[in-house]
Amino acid sequence: MIDLNQEVIIDSGQPVKLGALYSDKLLIYFYPKDMTSGCTKQAVLFQEQQERFNSLGCKIVGVSRDSIKRHNKFKQTYGLTFDLIADTQEQLCHQFKVMAEKSMYGKTYLGIVRSSFLLDKKGAILKEWRNVKVASHMVSLLSEVKVLINVE
Repeated sequence: MIDLNQEVIIDSGQPVKLGALYSDKLLIYFYPKDMTSGCTKQAVLFQEQQERFNSLGCKIVGVSRDSIKRHNKFKQTYGLTFDLIADTQEQLCHQFKVMAEKSMYGKTYLGIVRSSFLLDKKGAILKEWRNVKVASHMVSLLSEVKVLINVE
């Protein structure tokens, strides 16, 4: 169960309780970094599907460790209209256990593993998708969410 009373900082700079970001279902997705090719493609795909998710009573929220300023630039550059959470202290990242050791160009570092979670209004995780690839994940995500929501 996810703590919906946990305070998060959204791209507007306002602290809000996680549960206040949605009323029925939340699709919260974690991504490594704003303005990178994979993360940009993922955000644009979510933006393109936002109305479909909204019609299912499912709000989309993105989370990375980027700053509010960087989130705002990302949103403006790509016309994103959903909230982005600035998890600069990695609180949500640790709660959802999306931090892992990664390596690039022979160097290891701790980073976000691209993951998505569907939450109900009580904070229960209905489904999780971990270590996803952008293109293949988006192909099946909407249909899986439809099935999960209709099952309840």
